[in-house]
Amino acid sequence: MKDGGNNSGARSGKAAKDQREARLKQALRENLKRRKSQARERADFTPASSEADDVARNDGGESPDK
Repeated sequence: MKDGGNNSGARSGKAAKDQREARLKQALRENLKRRKSQARERADFTPASSEADDVARNDGGESPDK
């Protein structure tokens, strides 16, 4: 007769689940870092707006939400 020898399956399943969650967390962190880096690079290469664009947007007229 075995005395409580069948509990290893439940522990193994929990350990596997914990390992999977840790891998997913790490992958999400790396993905976030990569996306932030890409966003920074895109922002660096965005051409600066010209003064003509600024004047057209802010022509000194009344605001439309009167």
